Amino acid sequence: MEVLGVLLVVVAGFWAASARTEAIVAAAPASANLGLVMVFVLLAYGGWSEAAYVSAALVLGVLAVTALYVLVNAALLRGLGLAGLAASKAPAVELLQQAAGVGALVAAIVVVCTLTSISATVFTGARSAYAVGRDVPALARLGRWHTGRQAPVNALLTQAGVALALVALGAVTRRGFETMVEYTAPVFWAFILLSGLALVILRRRDPARPRPFRVPFYPLTPLVFCTACAYLLYASLAYTGVGALVGVAVLAAGALVLLVTPPAR
Repeated sequence: MEVLGVLLVVVAGFWAASARTEAIVAAAPASANLGLVMVFVLLAYGGWSEAAYVSAALVLGVLAVTALYVLVNAALLRGLGLAGLAASKAPAVELLQQAAGVGALVAAIVVVCTLTSISATVFTGARSAYAVGRDVPALARLGRWHTGRQAPVNALLTQAGVALALVALGAVTRRGFETMVEYTAPVFWAFILLSGLALVILRRRDPARPRPFRVPFYPLTPLVFCTACAYLLYASLAYTGVGALVGVAVLAAGALVLLVTPPAR
């Protein structure tokens, strides 16, 4: 259903394009704040890193999803124009409403896609917190398994509390979703950067270890990757607001807990 909805937006965007739209695109000025723009653009591709958790065979899947995203953005740009796209709160809905009067259909597809994503996040996020609770004595309550419900109830409740607090933060700042992105972006890019640096460090520390996968064009590939991550980490801190500061504060609090907590036996 998700793919069909995306293709519907692509078809509607190119079908509804007009000379007026193209003129708007040509006349619109470019943004100089590339770092902030890329933080939000790459959010649309969020989840690409999780492919590594499953299998390297998902490369074709990642490329297919990337192609769909590019087509959707091109269609929205053609159908609404740059000015219209920048002013829209729900561009896909507006595009379908303008092209065929079925904006409500896209809204319904977005709701379904959101629910499936939330479901996956709830399952994986709570079980990650449960695993932390089993490894870190100070957080042992998170590592309790409810035998009757066959679920990590404490971890689920904690995750729900954090999610509601984040929603409240977005309400207080009056910027909603934007604040939530600011909250997650610095932490996300910091850990992705550390993963890239770990590759280089471990290769230098233990060069003789057998490795089933060799990084193409090493060390150029990880250096370019780490440079991009470092730039996005800087952008997520320099150009965002209070949400980023709250995210960094939460990360610092977690680091403090690990420092003062005795290691698990």
